[in-house]
Amino acid sequence: MSARGAMTAGGPRAIPAIRGRVQAGAPLAPFTWFRVGGPAEWLVRPADAEDLVSLLAGLPAGTPLTVLGAASNLIIRDGGLPGIVLRLGGAFGAVTAEPDGIVAGAAALDMTVAQHAAAAGLGGLEFLSGIPGSIGGAVAMNAGAYGSEVKDVLDWAEVATADGIRRLDAAVLGFTYRHAALPGGAVVIRARFRARPGEPAAIAARMAEIRAAREASQPVRARTGGSTFVNPPGGKAWALIDAAGCRGLAIGGAQVSEKHCNFLLNAGGATAAELEALGEEVRARVLVRTGIALEWEIKRLGLALPDGSEGGGAAA
Repeated sequence: MSARGAMTAGGPRAIPAIRGRVQAGAPLAPFTWFRVGGPAEWLVRPADAEDLVSLLAGLPAGTPLTVLGAASNLIIRDGGLPGIVLRLGGAFGAVTAEPDGIVAGAAALDMTVAQHAAAAGLGGLEFLSGIPGSIGGAVAMNAGAYGSEVKDVLDWAEVATADGIRRLDAAVLGFTYRHAALPGGAVVIRARFRARPGEPAAIAARMAEIRAAREASQPVRARTGGSTFVNPPGGKAWALIDAAGCRGLAIGGAQVSEKHCNFLLNAGGATAAELEALGEEVRARVLVRTGIALEWEIKRLGLALPDGSEGGGAAA
């Protein structure tokens, strides 16, 4: 079911009229890297920034709102997501090179931004080529890799709110590890990143080095969600998981990667419940073995199925 240009009602909620696409009960698993999860109550794709502001301004108070980017670090539970699931499309994907930086829309992939910078002879953004996500998510979670984080290069971010578009300097975003202090209900729509003139060949070589390092050490071609747990102070999550005997551990179709054991895999037919149960089993075994309680880095959102029918069996 979809609707354009009219008040759309379904179940207990109503969606404001927008020019973009509104779809009820939309499957979300195809959007996620794990390829698991239930449907969105409403999947909404605004036509542009003005349309997004109209949506936010017209939403009934208390309506759940989830912004779905590249969904590379996300488990959507099998019961799906209530309320609005927001997905930004092509109108939010423009990338422009400036003499000392890059301006990118929230839907642009991190890799694409790194490639634009390299083509323009701009250095300092190569690390983005090692982050499998989109710019909106990168800003919202202060994404980082290979020694750099978004907070190190961000000049400003533009966000949509119910009151309009605001431009926020990086200094007010209160960046911490994998987190930015965005205003409540705000959606990142565009950002500017500082860069410096560099030798295009050297920039391209650094990006190739990052890609090679990822492919050598991580299961990048598998159905995965990136690093599962935060590295504890002074330690590495993968080493703790390995020491607890969890490399290759499986529940149903979910498995701990043999290649890098801080990665969970959908090895075939896994459910979200199996992936989450496997993660909790890993946490439990690491806690018993080392006394360290690993913290989830992958986000887990949505509702479990009420009868638990999608749960996994015993760990193997």
